[in-house]
Amino acid sequence: MQNTPVKSLIGEEYEVEVGPVAHGGHCIARTEEGRVLFVRHALPGERVVARVTEGEESSRFLRADAVEILEASKDRIEAPCPFAGPGRCGGCDWQHAKPGAQRRLKGEVVAEQLKRLAGLTPEEAGWDGTVVPAEGDKLPAGEVPKWRTRVQYAIDPDGRVGLRKHRSHEVEVIDHCMIAAEGVSELGIEHRTWEGMASIEAIAATGSQDRQVILTPRPGARLPIVELDKPVSVMRVGEKDGGVHRVHGRPFVRERADDRTYRVGSGGFWQVHPKAAQTLMLAVMQGLTPRKGETALDLYCGVGLFAGALADRVGDQGAVLGIESGKRAVEDARHNLADFPRVRIEQGKVESVLPRTGITDVDLIVLDPPRAGAGKQTVHHLAGLGARRIAYVACDPAALARDLAYFREGGYRVRTLRVFDLFPMTHHVECVAILEPVK
Repeated sequence: MQNTPVKSLIGEEYEVEVGPVAHGGHCIARTEEGRVLFVRHALPGERVVARVTEGEESSRFLRADAVEILEASKDRIEAPCPFAGPGRCGGCDWQHAKPGAQRRLKGEVVAEQLKRLAGLTPEEAGWDGTVVPAEGDKLPAGEVPKWRTRVQYAIDPDGRVGLRKHRSHEVEVIDHCMIAAEGVSELGIEHRTWEGMASIEAIAATGSQDRQVILTPRPGARLPIVELDKPVSVMRVGEKDGGVHRVHGRPFVRERADDRTYRVGSGGFWQVHPKAAQTLMLAVMQGLTPRKGETALDLYCGVGLFAGALADRVGDQGAVLGIESGKRAVEDARHNLADFPRVRIEQGKVESVLPRTGITDVDLIVLDPPRAGAGKQTVHHLAGLGARRIAYVACDPAALARDLAYFREGGYRVRTLRVFDLFPMTHHVECVAILEPVK
């Protein structure tokens, strides 16, 4: 007996009324038959023609692009970027929305995730509902902040530079990325041909004049001679080990926050927006109010941004333990914080290293987990350490909301929540939640 093939709906078009924004850079709509569509390039309240980009008759929902706007929202503008739009570059989600509307949409997503996954209203989370732009990012409609200090360019088979299309390996060839920081754009990467390369990451440090490119060659390809418009250090991704290796120049860039210089090596993690590290560090410190002599944990600590700020504030009588899984990031953190004898950095996954430390109580905790969040097991462990305050830094509101529910089970409530728009034109936000024990 043969299985009847499921009919693909890609290319089908539906005229729909666009409903609320959803997490992920799209809005929800329903066809007349009741099918759920996740529609990109639309805004709530619009009437559009939506063309299906993913899905078949048996799918729970379909993905679609708004290819024709029949009734436009007052928040709609012409996308400033010539490479934005249905089927084009996938780097931005909201080029077609006014800047204020983008922040409002992001706020609605955070509120919805808090309610659905943590059972919290904004008031219960100590949040006024606003999404705060970074200093200098409040621009008129049609102008785009140049904020992206790290850009991962994709290279097509002909060596042309571009960015990936949404949910695709296809390359949209570009000659300029509008959200790229000036330090990235001035390298002139888009104006050269890169035969044999699969991708190029460009990094423009904001704490120094350091510039770096990381080349990923296609299998068997030779590395080109890199001649760009500004001096750069060059790294390459190894074909066999996937590690990042120095070709020439410094194997790190220098960033600054809290009046300290941080070494970030081999394309390691540092906040992408030039104001993000300082903004988040201040939000965390203001929320925790560290005191001299206190003990603190910095989990998923990267190169030591929060550990350094904590160490500075708890003083010589205090102590800070950082835990980070990345080997190179741990080396950088130990280098960056070498002048603090009461700081220790351990390498490994938080869920396995933390129980081995034998720590049973601590005053303060900072955690900045990856997009998936910390998870139930880790959160319950942290809740048992009796910290007077916990700062949770999150780049995904869904993961944050799930973990806040676990913290509530462990006896912690949200004292304040702040939401920052550190990724303009995209659907991403950065949140800082401050928690304290329930009295």
